[in-house]
Amino acid sequence: MKLITAVIREAQLDEVREALIAAEISRITVSKVSGHGQQQQEEYYRGQKIIPNLIPKIKIEIAVNDAFVDITVNTIIQAARTKNGAEGEIGDGKIFIVPLEQCIRIRTGEKGSSAI
Repeated sequence: MKLITAVIREAQLDEVREALIAAEISRITVSKVSGHGQQQQEEYYRGQKIIPNLIPKIKIEIAVNDAFVDITVNTIIQAARTKNGAEGEIGDGKIFIVPLEQCIRIRTGEKGSSAI
């Protein structure tokens, strides 16, 4: 089992969610987050150019069985990548994959892969 965490642009959420549903991955958790990395977003406030410290993003978390890791990752990459070029743009996001030691469904008490 793996926990896949993707941080993407806010504007790409609907496209990523619809692509995941089309790939038969329907159990996701979505959070609004803020952060900064290489992406620089310039804004003007009262005639002054400012660069905010934190840029709003969306964090998607998906617990999957090992057989679904590649499908999930490839679906997120295809849907979240900016369509301006083959390689996308700075700020398209990141995907993190970590081992998931245990999953327990609270309602039934199921454990492991069947709880996902």
